[in-house]
Amino acid sequence: MGPAENPAAKALAHRIGNLLVDKKAQDVVILDVRGMTSYADYFVIASAETDRQVSAMAENVQVQLKTGDEPMRPIGTEGFETGQWVLLDYGEVVAHLFLTDLRAHYDLEGLWADASREKLA
Repeated sequence: MGPAENPAAKALAHRIGNLLVDKKAQDVVILDVRGMTSYADYFVIASAETDRQVSAMAENVQVQLKTGDEPMRPIGTEGFETGQWVLLDYGEVVAHLFLTDLRAHYDLEGLWADASREKLA
């Protein structure tokens, strides 16, 4: 039997994914890493052609998640200075936003090849 479902984390992963799609992110994928890592249940991975767009996508996620009935702030963020690989850590969900070339270079999908995945855009 696999790891327990985590509906709240899954919903958050989809919300982040959809916010990225709204900002024209490319290849938005949600990886289910439950039981494979101790620090997250889902990774949301997306890419963009320019560092400016990567930063804009990350900023949009942060702004949108701060509003609403249950405001959320990331536990940590990295990469805003360069906009090449921005990481947004929301605990059970970690978003990785890449420049297209860097995403291919780091190949997180390949590293987590055993994780089930859902493509959003």
